[in-house]
Amino acid sequence: MLESLPSETRLIPTVALLDWCHLIEDFLDHLGVSLEEFREKFRGSWIFGYIESLQRAGMRPILLCVSARVKAPWRFTHVPTGAQVCVLPAPGIYRAIRRRVLNPYANTIEEAAGTVRGFDRMMLVALKELAPYLTTPIRLLARELRRECCDALVCQEYENARFDACVLMGRLMHLPVFATFQGGDTQLSRLEHLVRPQMLKASAGLMIGAQSEINRVESRYRFPREKVARIFNPIDVDLWRPIDRTEARTATDIPINARVVVWHGRVLMHRKGLDILLDAWHRVCRDNPGDDFRLLLLGSGNDAHELRRRLAVLGLPSVHWIDKFLNDPVAIRRYLSAADLYVLPSRHEGFPVALIEALACGLTVVAADAPGVADILEGGEAAGGVVVPRDDAAAMALALGRMLNDRSLCRQLGERARRRAERRFSLEAVGEQLRDFLWTHGAGDHYARRMETIAGSGPGTPFHPHEHASTK
Repeated sequence: MLESLPSETRLIPTVALLDWCHLIEDFLDHLGVSLEEFREKFRGSWIFGYIESLQRAGMRPILLCVSARVKAPWRFTHVPTGAQVCVLPAPGIYRAIRRRVLNPYANTIEEAAGTVRGFDRMMLVALKELAPYLTTPIRLLARELRRECCDALVCQEYENARFDACVLMGRLMHLPVFATFQGGDTQLSRLEHLVRPQMLKASAGLMIGAQSEINRVESRYRFPREKVARIFNPIDVDLWRPIDRTEARTATDIPINARVVVWHGRVLMHRKGLDILLDAWHRVCRDNPGDDFRLLLLGSGNDAHELRRRLAVLGLPSVHWIDKFLNDPVAIRRYLSAADLYVLPSRHEGFPVALIEALACGLTVVAADAPGVADILEGGEAAGGVVVPRDDAAAMALALGRMLNDRSLCRQLGERARRRAERRFSLEAVGEQLRDFLWTHGAGDHYARRMETIAGSGPGTPFHPHEHASTK
C-alpha cells in the first residue's frame, strides 16, 4: 500500500478524520447540499477547522465519510482546503436495515419505523440497536487507512457506535484511535452501554473542549486524565474578522440606525433553543416599544417548517429569517459584521463553532449555558459575552435588552470578544495542541514504525511535524 502514494506524501504524518453520521447524506440533505457541492464549496462544521489546523501544524489530514449513494470508494480533493476526502459505500446489510428502519437516529421505534406490533416490533427494535454498529464498512475503512498511510484515526464522537467499531479495528491494525466531543454525551442503546466502557479504555485519547464534559467522562468511565486533552474547536481568525459595519449594512439592506441581533446555524427548534429565543425576543420588543430592534436569523434545517409556523403565529415583523443554508463564510461574515449583538439560545451544544465565529467578528454575545459555552466565554464579560441559564427566556430577554440599550458596553465587549478569539481559537494555536497530543499519544510511535519500512529511513531519523508547520 505504501507505493500507492508519492514518496514525499508518505513522509508526512497523516491523520484520518471520520464523521459520526451513519450516512453523510443524512447531514447534507437537511442542508440542501449535494455531495458535489460538499466537494466544491462546503466549509462549515468543526471538521474543516480540524483539517486546516492540522495542515498548519505540518500534518496531513484526510476526511472519511460513508454514503449509500456511492458503490465504490469515491476519492476527491476538497476544493476549499485541498484535503483528500474519501466517501466509502455503506455496507449492504446496513442499506437493507435502512429500508425497514427509516430513521435510525430516532429515540423510539415508533419514530424510527412507525407503528408495529408483536414479532415485527421485536425484530425492528433489534435492528435499530444493531444499525449503528453496521453502518461502517470496516474492511474498506481499514484498506483506505492503509492506502493513505494514516498514523492516527480521529472519530467525531466517542458516545457513538462508530467509535466502538473503529477502536476495535484500530487494535487489530495497531493504529491509535482518538475521538472528539462535538455534543454527543449520551448512549443511544443497551448495546452501547455494554461496549462503550471497554472501547474507551482501549482508545488512545480524547480531545474535549468543555470542562463539564471532561468531568463527566472522568467520573462515569473513570477515564484517565492523562488521556484527555482540553482542546477547543478552531476557526480561521483571518477569514472570520469584522468588516466595516456601514459597508456590511449597505450590502445587506439593513438600516444604519437599527439595533440588530443575529443568530446563525441549523434550524433545530429544541436543540438550538429557537423557541426560547422567539419568546425572549417577544419580551424585548414588548419592553422597548418604538425602538428599531431587529432579529436576524440565518440558516435552515430539519425544523424549518416549525420555525415558519411559530413566526406566523407570533407575527413579529422585527424578525427577519433567511431560510437557506449559507455556506459562504464571506457572506456569513458580512451579516455578522452588520449586527450589533449575537445570540446563542441553545439547550445543547458540544463546542459551538458558530459562537466562536461571532466572537472573531467582534460581536458581543448573549448565550445560554449549553455545554461548551462557559468554556468559550470563560470570564463572562471579560471574554466578550453574557451567559444566561438555559430555558430561561426572561433572563435572555433581560440580557439582550441591556446590551441593545447600552451601545458603549456592547462595543467594549465586542472588542474583548475579538481578542479572545485571536488568543484561544486560531488555527495555529489549536493546531499545535492537536499535533502534540496526537503525536505523544500514539501517532508518533506509529509514524516511526512506518518510517522503518521506507527505504533509506530508520528509527533514528524520525519526522518532527512542528519543524514542517505551515506559516500561512
